[in-house]
Amino acid sequence: MTDRSVLPAGAPRTAPAPTPSGAGVPATLPLAAVLLLAAGLRLWRLTATGFNSDEAVYTGTAASLAGDDRLGALFPVFRAHPVLFQSLLSLALRIHGGDGTARAVPALLGVATVALTYALGRRLYGRTAGLVAALLLAVMPYHVVVSRQVLLDGPMTLCATGTLYCVVRYAESPAPRRLVAAGGMLGLTVLAKETSLVLLGSLYAFFALTPAVRTRRRHLLPALGALAVVALAHPLSQAVSGHAQAGGSYLLWQMFRRANHPYDFYVREVPWAMGPLAVLAAGAGLVWLRRENTWRERLLVCWVAVPALFFTVWPVKGFQYLLPAAPVCAVLAARTLTCLPRAWAGRAPARPPWSGRVRTWLPRALRAPAQVARAGRARRAVAVVAVASVAVSLAVPAWARIAPQTSTRFLAGTGGLPGGREAGLWARAHAPDGARLLAIGPSMANVVQYYGLRPVSALSVSPDPARRNPSYRAVPNPDRALRDGDFQYLVWDAYTARRTPFFTAQLEQLTARYHGAAVFRVDDVRGDPVVVVYRVRSS
Repeated sequence: MTDRSVLPAGAPRTAPAPTPSGAGVPATLPLAAVLLLAAGLRLWRLTATGFNSDEAVYTGTAASLAGDDRLGALFPVFRAHPVLFQSLLSLALRIHGGDGTARAVPALLGVATVALTYALGRRLYGRTAGLVAALLLAVMPYHVVVSRQVLLDGPMTLCATGTLYCVVRYAESPAPRRLVAAGGMLGLTVLAKETSLVLLGSLYAFFALTPAVRTRRRHLLPALGALAVVALAHPLSQAVSGHAQAGGSYLLWQMFRRANHPYDFYVREVPWAMGPLAVLAAGAGLVWLRRENTWRERLLVCWVAVPALFFTVWPVKGFQYLLPAAPVCAVLAARTLTCLPRAWAGRAPARPPWSGRVRTWLPRALRAPAQVARAGRARRAVAVVAVASVAVSLAVPAWARIAPQTSTRFLAGTGGLPGGREAGLWARAHAPDGARLLAIGPSMANVVQYYGLRPVSALSVSPDPARRNPSYRAVPNPDRALRDGDFQYLVWDAYTARRTPFFTAQLEQLTARYHGAAVFRVDDVRGDPVVVVYRVRSS
């Protein structure tokens, strides 16, 4: 990637021309329309499906912070992740509880990310590119689906995009306060989700590969200090509260656990979620405009490449882990689409068949401007059609994916767990106080526990501390536990049954041995069972 932006030390970098006076007010109208579109896709029928496992855990933690004693007993505050987002969510839950409020907070943060993507694209490539980038992110299925859920990745992406914007400002004009601001924003990103620390590797790669953007020690040390001061709030809070061991145990488990997806997981899933046309436009622009590539493109590529490589190699591969790449993809695609008119800029305007007859009487002074105007309109029309085509190719699957799903096939991070909310609400209404439930796996157990306000354990949790999430408790001898009457209900679900046939067979054996009778069932659209709750008795 050729860098043509080498400037003397301290010289300002090239930036888009300032907005002309008086043009700001009309320019806000298209942006407002894009933000309304983004809000509509993210807030439409938010409660049509119940929570998935992570949503139940994070909302339960936020409810604990908000003072909900019932959920506080089931979901402790200090588990695996920092609680920046959970603390923000707890403020909203104090005002009004429920699934809608919990999901509205990350959805609105997702809309804020769209606005920040506009600012990033405008800073890098101009107002039009910023507006197109915001439009593409507003309808991108990847960002729409994840930002509609109570997950850490949406707020993390907002903070990560803010970090990227601060780095862009520093690269344009290396003022130390801008790099310090980038360090502080990266610290907030880490507090949103600790895995985002990998973005520090992206920044290292960028500065190491870009001599045009020189970092000085007197700039770098305060920025790293700001990152450390902000990010250390999480381990310090754990240490003060006496839960430091839980954080360390969780880190060790994540480092040495078995891979939950194959190495090609992101190659198969994420490009389709981002939109094939958007990904193609982003990549094609890097090749087509390679002679114009500068530190801007190198920064965006490093921002995506390092996390993609890290999470591909790391055993833990969540669908939503690469969400910070979505705004970058939108900006690069917008750069390509807004540059399309230049592909025809050097060509002579096409001459219509009747031009020979008109040429005899049309003055030469009028003939040339008319041809130029026709060529300009044609180029703009091509760009508008291209932008509209890419946007529609994103909006259609985004709309399809936010519709309620009752299928047994479920990819973690893509939506609510089918049947979990219904089973939990049934348990709250019909299971007596003090009743305990046993599910196949912890995913369904978390959801039923959140909605049912009853403790739910899982068969598939390993009794070996080194092979299980420290947040979960194992059931070493489920047969004896049922014989002693420790559990009164067994929960079968199709999602876990498809993933763990061994533990599914074990639950079915326990159901038959202890006279299980189906007392509640949720079916999908085909009539196949999604969740079945069995009442069991020891004799």
